[in-house]
Amino acid sequence: MITSTKLLKSLLIFLIAIVSLSSCDSVEDKKGRFLLKGNNKMLENDFQGAIAFYNEALALDEDFTDAYYNRGLAYADMAKYQLAISDFNKTIALSPKFADAFYHRGLTNFDNGANYNALSDADKLIAIAPGDYRGYFLRGLVQETLGNYKTALQAFDQAIQKDESIVDLYVNKATIHYYEGNYPAAESDLETAENLNPKEANIYNLRSLIAFEKDDISTAIKSVNKAIDLNSSQAYFYNNRGLYLLFDNQLDAGIEDINFSLKQNSKNLYALRNKGLYYYFKNDKTLALKYLTEVNQKDSSIKLTKKYLDLAQEM
Repeated sequence: MITSTKLLKSLLIFLIAIVSLSSCDSVEDKKGRFLLKGNNKMLENDFQGAIAFYNEALALDEDFTDAYYNRGLAYADMAKYQLAISDFNKTIALSPKFADAFYHRGLTNFDNGANYNALSDADKLIAIAPGDYRGYFLRGLVQETLGNYKTALQAFDQAIQKDESIVDLYVNKATIHYYEGNYPAAESDLETAENLNPKEANIYNLRSLIAFEKDDISTAIKSVNKAIDLNSSQAYFYNNRGLYLLFDNQLDAGIEDINFSLKQNSKNLYALRNKGLYYYFKNDKTLALKYLTEVNQKDSSIKLTKKYLDLAQEM
């Protein structure tokens, strides 16, 4: 028979054992669990929740490299670029040869419009990891944006030499060939990309642009529809389809796609140009001039803008 006094003592011993076990739980274990919980939140696309757990880990260890790096990824996914770059800076300060941190800092700089900082990160990544295709890929992205197409193509070719299986490399090469009007080269790269991954939506979007340049509107619409089927989240796919529908005389359907795209990015000059084209086709001179003039003033190199601005002025 257990008396109440013995029972109380037994409970106290049990509680002390629990406390003792808890006290044996090291800082390394605790911060590791917070990191794991944060990573699980990242998989759920709960970036704010992930950041909260990474903060807990960093409160236990202010030099926890992986927590800074992963928190930087979360901030980047939330388009909080300066916070992401700050965390990648801390990661690199703690681990100067952390290749992933250089790559993602470069991408974040690129997304933030800091092209030369991104180019510097590409160079640093190539220096510490010359066998990693990502340094050349990042260099190619930046050079493409800067309009240095020959240098960009060279960078993408160097990346392909490191890894021939990366679909994005061929799509980006095809994009440059498209800009240069070299459609056979673009189509060849797209064929290679499709053989690697037939579910890459950008392949079909770019094919639609090439078809449009060839005045093959039906093929353009068919191709961009496939791109949207594969990835319905890209606003520029809808904008491109809107453009093709305008030239297919499906004005109402076209403006619906264009407006949908503008809701995602109200400053997209290509979508604003397309809206100007819509009003031109609707014989609304005032609104056609409004949109086409705005786009022409901000970037006169955008195709069709000057042509239809002149036509609108003659209405």
